[in-house]
Amino acid sequence: MFFMKIFMFALFSVLVSCTQQTPQEKWLVGFEKPQQNPIMIADSTYTFNDPIKNESVQWQKADVFNPGAIVRNDTVFMLFRAEDNPAAALGGRTSRIGLAYSLDGLNFTKHPEPVLYPSNDEFKKWDYPGGIEDPRVVENPDGTYIMLYTSWNKDVARLSSASSTDLRTWKKHGPVFQKANNGKFLDIWSKSGSIVTELVNDRLIAKKVNGKYLMYWGELFVNLAQSDDGLEWEPILDKKGELLHVFKPSLGEFDSHLTEPGPPALYTENGILLLYNGKNLSGEGATNKFPEGTYCGGQVLFDKNDPTKLLDRMEEPFICPSLPHEISGQYAAGTTFIEGLVYFKGKWLLYYGTADSMVGIAIKED
Repeated sequence: MFFMKIFMFALFSVLVSCTQQTPQEKWLVGFEKPQQNPIMIADSTYTFNDPIKNESVQWQKADVFNPGAIVRNDTVFMLFRAEDNPAAALGGRTSRIGLAYSLDGLNFTKHPEPVLYPSNDEFKKWDYPGGIEDPRVVENPDGTYIMLYTSWNKDVARLSSASSTDLRTWKKHGPVFQKANNGKFLDIWSKSGSIVTELVNDRLIAKKVNGKYLMYWGELFVNLAQSDDGLEWEPILDKKGELLHVFKPSLGEFDSHLTEPGPPALYTENGILLLYNGKNLSGEGATNKFPEGTYCGGQVLFDKNDPTKLLDRMEEPFICPSLPHEISGQYAAGTTFIEGLVYFKGKWLLYYGTADSMVGIAIKED
């Protein structure tokens, strides 16, 4: 096993390096992982009083991973997923969202308690006992913030939303598809909402396209939805009234199993750029370029005038597991699960979860 991990480390390093040496204007490539990785790990010293159990909980004792990020003033704020019980199996823990800040994008100071978590409220039936997972955060043109996250009751995963004016105090709004189509899509498995943003004065701001906010979302396939306020969403449907899959896995490639949206998408002059997480299949249909079950990061480009129209796809991933902690931990098959992206002091900072256990960073100079 030790020699296998060394081989995987070398293979991934070569592949990521080769991908990054062939940049194209329409792609966001050239990310490098600094030596200071991982940049965040679990810490059992942080406690808070859980309102459901009414007892003190070590809310980030097990793992911290899958972060969203936003720039506010001269500071990078990270919203990260934290799990409490290391003795529980994968998917069996309760997740909560923590907040941390950094003046350089690398060294973060954590807020002592989670800022979004399951509680004895009207949303408990969706949020508990699995918790609140995988935040992605954007800024609206009016300066408010929207967080999209997964509500996990250990039955059905539901994409939910919350809003805030200060990143500390959040108001839950519940599942994003609760009211759309008379509730038709409320109880479907939904995750990973990537709202389309535009770089304005060095900040990523949610952008309306054809009068609506847009969100790429899903897990197995990439779907599309539209919204007036960024909180309640209406899925885009095909002619049969079912979800329109605007991007699908490619058999025999790194994303042969699933294509799952990553950080907020980018509206550019070339089109709408979506960074996504691709997972390799296990068995038939998998590529032999990467180990089975591995998560790597890819990029696709959609028409900015017709956001359902796929224009192009990078053939090779631009980021893959290449460090020891990215191929060990809670998800040992290997994970660089990209979820947070900011433009900060002339650099693109990409934050990701490593093997469902820690937080990593990759940096691209502008």
